[in-house]
Amino acid sequence: MSEKTHVLQGKGLSAGQVGLVGAIVIGISCIAPAYTLTAALGPTVSEVGVQVPAIILVGFIPMLLVAFGYRELNSAMPDSGTSFTWASRAFGPWVGWMAGWGLIAATILVLSNLAGIAVDFLFLLIAQVVGDPSIADLAAEPWINVLVCLSFMAGATFISYRDVRTTQRLQYWLVAIQIVVLVAFAVVALVRVADGSAFDPTPIDASWFNPFAVSSFSAFAAGLSLSIFIFWGWDVTLTMNEETKGSARTPGLAATFTIVIIVVLYLLLAIALTAYAGVGEGEFGLGNPDIQDNVFFALAGPVLGPLAVLVSLAVLMSSASSLQSTFVSPARTLLAMGHYGALPKRFGSVTDRFQSPGFATLASAIVASAFYAVMRFISENVLWDTITALGMMICFYYGITAFAAVWYFRRTWFESWRTALTRLVFPLVGGLVLAVLFFTTLIDSMDPDYGSGSSLFGVGLVFVLGIVTLGIGVVLMIVQSIREPAFFRGERIPVGASDGGRDMELDTEMLEVPKPAVGDKAQ
Repeated sequence: MSEKTHVLQGKGLSAGQVGLVGAIVIGISCIAPAYTLTAALGPTVSEVGVQVPAIILVGFIPMLLVAFGYRELNSAMPDSGTSFTWASRAFGPWVGWMAGWGLIAATILVLSNLAGIAVDFLFLLIAQVVGDPSIADLAAEPWINVLVCLSFMAGATFISYRDVRTTQRLQYWLVAIQIVVLVAFAVVALVRVADGSAFDPTPIDASWFNPFAVSSFSAFAAGLSLSIFIFWGWDVTLTMNEETKGSARTPGLAATFTIVIIVVLYLLLAIALTAYAGVGEGEFGLGNPDIQDNVFFALAGPVLGPLAVLVSLAVLMSSASSLQSTFVSPARTLLAMGHYGALPKRFGSVTDRFQSPGFATLASAIVASAFYAVMRFISENVLWDTITALGMMICFYYGITAFAAVWYFRRTWFESWRTALTRLVFPLVGGLVLAVLFFTTLIDSMDPDYGSGSSLFGVGLVFVLGIVTLGIGVVLMIVQSIREPAFFRGERIPVGASDGGRDMELDTEMLEVPKPAVGDKAQ
């Protein structure tokens, strides 16, 4: 029997506020290319050497394959709950709840990390502008760090609490400046390679794009894990689907364009900086462990001279803009979970004025702020190991969502070549790659030397944090199943499979669609 009679419900969000360009901009912002690559390029080089471009491409492939599954699910079920809603529909409420928890845990904990990074780069930028390096050390003072971090968090929360159009307008400027600076940085580095003024001119070679040239599988796996992390965040374009013009088609297109734009930008920067600095351990070599935490800052001076401050500004904008745009995902997932009874009803409320998930946004901010403040005083190792453990959360909920696409569309796999690829082959392969990485990271992280080198009872702290995070989700799920059993009996989102087409239409009667004012169209 067809499932087309079941109705996914609108949640009162302001519809038609974001267009294709706006969704792509917010997607790029959430990935935070400047901040992400300056932190990830050095460690990736230490694992795979000059094969960084190859690893970026290999990491891009599973993300693109999973994105096809996301696009198909969104076309059939455009719902702000994304992974939570789709996995519930495919596998049932228990798996769906944990998929939603994986997304929420990852994004909320990253919010605290992004705020902390913004603090570091704020003081670094001030130190560069005034010419006093000691100012940068203020970020290491816990009280100063936490107070400024909470200020960043408060500002991001204020903007996110308003409608998504406010987020969109702000992100246009922040993302544009960030990309212009990064492209200029890469182009000038290549010019210096061409004129012989580079630090360690390294001829660009086809072997850089060959993943089989990596020395060992363990190095390949480590590099791939880092590469997948640098693409994380594109799925924010899907969580805005109920607020996007053309909710069934636009978010999927935005996700695909976002990933492609990011991979091109990453390849340009990786090639340019590798050619400029080489992969050795010299003063500015990408293999130098002393600069690997912030490669862009180390190379900005030699490459751009007096304009080096622009790179610090770009990284600051990157972390700050991502802090704000990252609120979109957990807030709307919490909204959907509250709406369908997977969490207390208060999470399913929207503000009358802005038609935004106000309570869910505030809850995300409070948890992220409290976590950062406590961990910053207890142990920086615990804080950074938690961020490392997020790699597992990313593979966890992306993987579940990819498999949900495969299973939900099982009746339509062989309708055409397109459906065979986009509903079976692509999401299945992407999901399997992420599953392998999840279990590989889980096993490797049991080593006490993994991550910061901290351990608990002889087991690596990253492993402990990952298991504890998932365990908290299980406990909360059981508690909610006792308080609100209807969702967990499958009454709110029944399990089903697609018979083709858009199986679960939004209930437009529940969506208040305001007429846009003159000159106030979504961009």
